[in-house]
Amino acid sequence: MAPEWSPQRRITPELAADVIAAQFPELADQDVRAFDAGWDNAVLAVGERWLFRFVHREIAVDGSRRELAVLSRISELPLPIPRPRFVGRPTPEVPWPFWGAERLPGTELAASGLADRAEVAAALGGFLRELHDPARLAQVGAGALPVDPIGRADPARQALRAEQRLTSIARGADDTDVRDRADDLLVRSAPLRRAALRLAPGRGRVLVHGDLHGRHVLVEGSSPTGVIDWGDTAVSDPAVDLMVAWASFGPADRAVFWEAYGRDDAGRRLRARATALNVCSALAEQAAADGRVEIAAEAFAGAARACDD
Repeated sequence: MAPEWSPQRRITPELAADVIAAQFPELADQDVRAFDAGWDNAVLAVGERWLFRFVHREIAVDGSRRELAVLSRISELPLPIPRPRFVGRPTPEVPWPFWGAERLPGTELAASGLADRAEVAAALGGFLRELHDPARLAQVGAGALPVDPIGRADPARQALRAEQRLTSIARGADDTDVRDRADDLLVRSAPLRRAALRLAPGRGRVLVHGDLHGRHVLVEGSSPTGVIDWGDTAVSDPAVDLMVAWASFGPADRAVFWEAYGRDDAGRRLRARATALNVCSALAEQAAADGRVEIAAEAFAGAARACDD
């Protein structure tokens, strides 16, 4: 079977260049090259200034439209976010949404090798405090956003998905070390999964990023430079975003994060841990399959932190 994240439509640099040149003539002379790819989008660099996101799985179409709406409407936040500048029209060759924004500086936190993350933790805690302000919903038109569309605020669902993913890795990975780490996490995560199965879904209603982990936080040196990839933005419980406290930070830096965020709720923290376990397991599964050793190590470490809190 093809991996869950396999693109349904491949966006090559040549195809992207043709579509971009036809719709945005001012970019026609720019070099177009592959930059990155996630579960739902291919990212192409256009020249040195612009990045374009092309949906390559149909399941992400609605999310891309919400992403565009939120990023176009939301006012300034404590960290930079992408601001759509070029919004494409569907074509027979590219039938799903695509858009371009100015490239934010930095590299993914998950791939940065950064050990001391206190500065990032403080900035991200403050960022989420602002993002989760109920007033943000009025800015973006909350009525057009779904409530927790992929069940990230449901700890039981997250726990079950995490178990399935870790089992799949343990049974299917070619790398013995990867299989062993997945097996170890299945054992270590059992208490968290049992607790999550007894916990009701979160009912908070704030604007959330929806997929906040170390691949979607950019850094230069020890400083954060942006928060990217808003394709899962929605209305949900804050725990959906608070998973990053475990996905990206150890105990000391996590304390800095919570101080900056300034809100505490034991049930919400447990829901956030269950979400972190599932999301980090998914990241580890993809990274291990794609040979992204540093991303896989970061993802496994995040899952372990969620278990050990």
